[in-house]
Order: sequence, then structure tokens, then C-alpha cells
Amino acid sequence: MIPLGAYLLLSGLVFSIGIIGVVTSRQVIKVLLSLELLLAACNLSFVTFSKFNGDYTGQLIVFFVILVAAAEVAIGLAIVVLMYRHLSTLQADELRTMKW
Repeated sequence: MIPLGAYLLLSGLVFSIGIIGVVTSRQVIKVLLSLELLLAACNLSFVTFSKFNGDYTGQLIVFFVILVAAAEVAIGLAIVVLMYRHLSTLQADELRTMKW
């Protein structure tokens, strides 16, 4: 059986990769993918604690996090398409020119 620490170490590693991607990336698609990594790391932690505690509450929370992630992808991709139509670029720095 794989110990609890191994799962949490993997979750922490994926979370830190996601944080680095959000902070350093300039392209909107990379930022959205990094946010998905952050949510996946949180889901892994919830499932890990749920399994080791014998409680299904963490798995229920994961279900709702997946719903939020799906909504985030739909809205994010709509913003990306709108941004590309108006600016012909996907650089995050160019978002300042889209003010109303």
C-alpha cells in the first residue's frame, strides 16, 4: 500500500507546478492549464484524505470541484476566443486594451 505521504508529496508537486505556471506564464491558454493543475492537485489531496480516513466527504467535495473546473474551462475558452477575435493574440499582457 502506498503511504499517505507519497500522495501528498505528489499533490504538493503538482500544485507547485501549477503555481509556477500561473505566475510565470504570459499566454492565457497556459494560465488556464495551470489553473487546472491547481484544481487537480486539490482533488488528489481530497481523495487521499478521504481514502485514508474512510470517509466519503472528500470525494463529494471533489465532485463539486470538478463542476467548478468545467465551468471555468467553458468561461475561460469563451474569453480566449473573444480575445483572439479582437486582438489576434493570446498574450495576457494585451488584456489591458480590452477595457470597455
